[in-house]
Amino acid sequence: MKIPTSPQKPRTSQRTTAVGKEAAVQWTHRQTKDLPPTVLDHSEELLKPAPQDASSGMKRAAEAPSAQDYFDYQRDFFERTILFWDTLRQRANNMLEHERAGLPPLLDFKYEMLLDARSFERSVNYALLRITEIDGHCWDDCVDPDKPPVIVVDPRAGHGPGIGGFKRDSEVGMAMREGHPVYFVIFFPEPTLGQTLADVLHVLRRFAEEVAQRHPGNPPVLYGNCQAGWALTLLSADCAGLVGPVVLNGSPLSYWAGESGVNPMRLSGGLLGGSWLAHLTADLGNGRFDGAWLAQNFENLKPEKAVWEKYAQLFTNVDSEQARFLEFERWWNGFYFLSREEILAIVENLFIGNQLEQGLFQICQGCTADLRRIRNPIVIFASYGDNITPPHQALGWIPAVYKDTEDLKQAGQRIVYLTNPHVGHLGIFVSAGVARLEHRAILESLAEIEALAPGLYEMKIDNPSGDPDCHKPTYSIRFEPRQVEDLKTDYPQEAFERVKQVSTFNEALYRAFVSPWAQALSTPWTAQMLKWLHPMRTSRYLLSETFSPWMRGVALLAEPLSKNRQPLAPHHPLIEREREAAGEVTHALGRLREGRDAASEQAFRLMFQNPVLFAGVLGMVGKEGGNGNSVRPNAD
Repeated sequence: MKIPTSPQKPRTSQRTTAVGKEAAVQWTHRQTKDLPPTVLDHSEELLKPAPQDASSGMKRAAEAPSAQDYFDYQRDFFERTILFWDTLRQRANNMLEHERAGLPPLLDFKYEMLLDARSFERSVNYALLRITEIDGHCWDDCVDPDKPPVIVVDPRAGHGPGIGGFKRDSEVGMAMREGHPVYFVIFFPEPTLGQTLADVLHVLRRFAEEVAQRHPGNPPVLYGNCQAGWALTLLSADCAGLVGPVVLNGSPLSYWAGESGVNPMRLSGGLLGGSWLAHLTADLGNGRFDGAWLAQNFENLKPEKAVWEKYAQLFTNVDSEQARFLEFERWWNGFYFLSREEILAIVENLFIGNQLEQGLFQICQGCTADLRRIRNPIVIFASYGDNITPPHQALGWIPAVYKDTEDLKQAGQRIVYLTNPHVGHLGIFVSAGVARLEHRAILESLAEIEALAPGLYEMKIDNPSGDPDCHKPTYSIRFEPRQVEDLKTDYPQEAFERVKQVSTFNEALYRAFVSPWAQALSTPWTAQMLKWLHPMRTSRYLLSETFSPWMRGVALLAEPLSKNRQPLAPHHPLIEREREAAGEVTHALGRLREGRDAASEQAFRLMFQNPVLFAGVLGMVGKEGGNGNSVRPNAD
């Protein structure tokens, strides 16, 4: 079957009759549906309805508030205001404390370091860990020696490592509970001098070889999240290849694919003029690209979630949400750096060049990645609620590499894909419900996947109990054959080719005339200044007592309030009205964001899908920009 369009219908100009109370209920009791990158994506662990009679509560909400209701609400509102600002104060302190500690990985498991690539002959800021304990049980108590080891690799996309093992119910936790020896690849905040993407790939291969040597006869299962997924795909597609299965979670491999009105992120490269802006940012950072810019891009995808709903939900439910908010924000606000060489190779060759599915990505001298070379089984986990890596980008490479299903079978390859209807991008990695069901199902089905005949399959999970925390045979797995031809989607490929031309031209101009000056003006001191003046940091740490002494007063007020707190019932009439108002604001901000995205799409069509206008206005780009060859970043 064809990849369906996103089940999340775009908003229309007509407002539904239930935009008040219905929006408030959806907003208050949010599960994993449509979670943005910056919201506490904790699946079913998010706030649940209070255990009280719903009918009486709704009846009370419909009544006119009494004078006592107003008095109680004013008291509760004041207390929540103090606790809300105290939570933001704690977040600021946690951020500064995490920075002082060197931004260590936030793994919820004990571990030991096996290899530190910073000590290799070609130094790289990566390390290999072995998970040694879970829930008080040591390695020997957990591990089944007959099961293959699992290597979890977290994304290096602005934040630090740890999201794959952020809590007990995670990819790491599920793998350990299933008896797999588990290893974890981390990275450090600062890249080594001149570190390249090829250096990183060589280190990842060495890590995989180290694990394979420790478990003879059991090739490791590589688990890649987001950016790490395409990095592991490159390892599978390079000249050496891999043997064990690779699981790609929310990993983009087809960078131009997408759905109009749903996935505007793929258009940003063209609207910003290509890779030159990333190059400028890295030059001003003294050869380093600040990951805070990537985090800001994620938040800008749905600002109604990042700048309003996340905080509105915390304010309304500060008693139950504070701990989870602070836990997640500690990871979200720990920003890591990439080298100039890495960010340029990624932006030019992948997000703008789309070279991976075209077989043009040169890993190193004499070796180009070829996805047809992959022989190890691939499992792809995508979600229609993921606006960063939609299923089109996770699966679109398959019909680009294999002309039809028979071609895939002749190549001897097995590709299995699994989709979730609504979970957000981070929910694929961090949601406890997803970990207990989908990731457990993948791990329990590895032997079946490897035994499949060559072809394309969709993995279906039948779970009649509805309980995500279950094992086989409580739930069952089916692998339904699919046709490669049905995965083909239409997108304006010629427009993206023009984007590549513009990017090549702008990058050449920037490299020749601006980059030398930007590098000359940049020093370690100016790079640090730009780091700490980034709005993703200032909006957090300025609420610490270190920068705002008056926040000590908030802390003094919050302590006795939290001890003597008597929150209002969730169905208090004025609490209901507050939620309705919050839902209205979310709706309005969402409408503004949709207008922005629609305008961006129109601008993209005007600039790049109109060949006459493109030829007339941008004819100076020349024919050399469209030859399919990317600008290889140097070490300047």
